[in-house]
Amino acid sequence: MRHRHRGSHLGLLLLASQLAHVGLDNIPPVTLAVLGLNVYLYLFPAAPLMKACVSVQQTYWFNDWRRLLLSPLHHADDWHLYFNMASFLWKGILLERRLGGAWFSYLLVVFSMLTGLVYLLLEATLTELTDDQSYSTVCAVGFSGVLFALKVLTNHYQPGGVTYIMGFPVANRYSSWVELVLIHIMSPGTSFVGHLSGILVGLLYTSGPLKSIMKTCAGFVTNGVNARPHTHYSSTGTSGYRDAGNDPYAPNNAAPYTGGLTEEQQLEAAIRNSLNDGGRSYQREAPPPYGFHLGTEELSAEELRRRRMRRFDS
Repeated sequence: MRHRHRGSHLGLLLLASQLAHVGLDNIPPVTLAVLGLNVYLYLFPAAPLMKACVSVQQTYWFNDWRRLLLSPLHHADDWHLYFNMASFLWKGILLERRLGGAWFSYLLVVFSMLTGLVYLLLEATLTELTDDQSYSTVCAVGFSGVLFALKVLTNHYQPGGVTYIMGFPVANRYSSWVELVLIHIMSPGTSFVGHLSGILVGLLYTSGPLKSIMKTCAGFVTNGVNARPHTHYSSTGTSGYRDAGNDPYAPNNAAPYTGGLTEEQQLEAAIRNSLNDGGRSYQREAPPPYGFHLGTEELSAEELRRRRMRRFDS
């Protein structure tokens, strides 16, 4: 295991600043543990990036299936890590409080594995349809695919909500698809198939059989809870809330953690707080595209940072 040296580690510093701003006591334990694991594996990677990324060639042809576990937990650089973990922070707070730690952990493991498997299936299908072997050699790394799956899930719990993308209101049911297209247009080096895989996994859970399959597999935990008539059963296998309207930790009622802001507004506010350090400006180019990379939440934050840089420079 080799320590990774990456310049000033400004992304890590910003992430630490954001965590301090939110307060470690306000971050549920599973979310905090996943954040810590990603940071640890960035500093002390379990494998070099080219041995952690997932592709049809490296994973299927060479029978290296451990990449399905390694890929979501490794990042190309500190900015890649920062943007993914900043986005995960808010999703984790909302979803873990709603679903419970045990089910949220289960969900993350399943989403991580399935996102990689769907990615391999889509890339293999493209290789077969186009007879272009390059699709099988594209190697992806990072947590963004899982984040897209979690985004579908958070939108599912806010069916009538609106997400602001590039300043325009978009119904939650369509926001993931709009983000997918915009990312590909604005940052063509990112993994379109990787992000699409996350959306499909999220839909398998919210609209397909995945949730029922997961409940069946965890039946020995959920059977006892289902027998309680006075509570509303949730996918956690626990009776953590009666309904979304009365659930203080549901996405629409998460004021103690979100200040009533949308996820995009939360991330932009966190960026502003992190960069506002005695009026000093930080200058750093955006990280190069690599596999599962910047989502539109991250893109809006990056644009905010660039505008701030220009304002300082002027």
